Amino acid sequence: MKKFLSLMTTVLVGATLFAGCKKENSANSNTIKIGLNYELSGQVATYGRSLVEGIELAFEEINANGGVLDKKIEAVKMDNKSETAESANITTKLATSEKVVMILGAATSGNTKAAAPLVNQYKVPMVSASATADDVTVDKNGKVREYMFKTCFSDSFQGVIMAKFAGEDLGAKKAAMLIDNSSDYSKGLADSFKKNYTGEIVAEEAYKSEDTDFKAVLTNIKAKNPDVLFVPGYYEEVGLIIKQARELGLDVPVLGGDGYDSPKLIELAGKDALNKVYYTNHYSSQDTSEEVTKFRDAFKAKYNKEPDAFNALGYDLGYLAADAIKRAGKAEPEAIKEALAATKDFKAVTGNLSMDEKHNPVKEITILEVKDGAVTFLKKLEP
Repeated sequence: MKKFLSLMTTVLVGATLFAGCKKENSANSNTIKIGLNYELSGQVATYGRSLVEGIELAFEEINANGGVLDKKIEAVKMDNKSETAESANITTKLATSEKVVMILGAATSGNTKAAAPLVNQYKVPMVSASATADDVTVDKNGKVREYMFKTCFSDSFQGVIMAKFAGEDLGAKKAAMLIDNSSDYSKGLADSFKKNYTGEIVAEEAYKSEDTDFKAVLTNIKAKNPDVLFVPGYYEEVGLIIKQARELGLDVPVLGGDGYDSPKLIELAGKDALNKVYYTNHYSSQDTSEEVTKFRDAFKAKYNKEPDAFNALGYDLGYLAADAIKRAGKAEPEAIKEALAATKDFKAVTGNLSMDEKHNPVKEITILEVKDGAVTFLKKLEP
């Protein structure tokens, strides 16, 4: 009897395992699971939501055209709540429980870097379309993070461009800087601007994320009589900074980076305050190229609104993910990682890109100007 029960147990366990394997293989034969680790709530939710809108539009189009390797893409979407700890938790879940072949995200540099050790541990490639910090793909010792990639330009590049723009285009001989000391993004841009600006830095003031009253530091800056004010930060604080600067009579040009790109900037600052504001970005909806026009029309048809830069970055990321899987020839993380590293002349809405040896893209950069609250295309610069 004991032998019979033991035999039956073995048979049942084997049958269960077989059924489980069969189910998993069946799912894998029909879909390719790609993880989305994004800020869908919390402080920078507008970035995460915009990126996901672009990614989902791309996946919808790809699946409608037959998918990749004769399989449909299945997006496994999770909310990191704009928190580094949650970004790390989600990365583990996506890599282990969900067994995705790659991860897209996060929106910010801090949340992306929080995931870096985990994607290396689980050997699943991760690509961010908007984590601009220089050390996202390279660690503090200069070693390339094998499984980390990005499709956006780095903070140092934005700082170089804005320093050059301040001196050459605006003729500014004196600059002031107002830096978010709690943000790697802000400090990265500020450091690059300072190193590359040919004029005099007459003031350096600081604030921290979620501050709302900037009048004291702005008063100090005004007393130094700068020609331009460089504020590398995110829209939630920058909108209030610009509003309060104008209220104090500090009417010099304000310069920044892609963190300005949000409709919330206009809400917070007010359109009357948003003049002589310039920032670097990845894309302009006013660009008349074929790729931008096609994307803009498709996005407006789906979401009934004008796409922003993060929508475009997400859309490009969705297509790059599919392109890498196709070039890999199989939906396996290691092969996809190698394909990502070999990316060359990928045609994208935000500018054609090739991946360099540090897993950063070589691509164009756009400078936008805000006039009476309206964002206008100013110029595009080659890398």
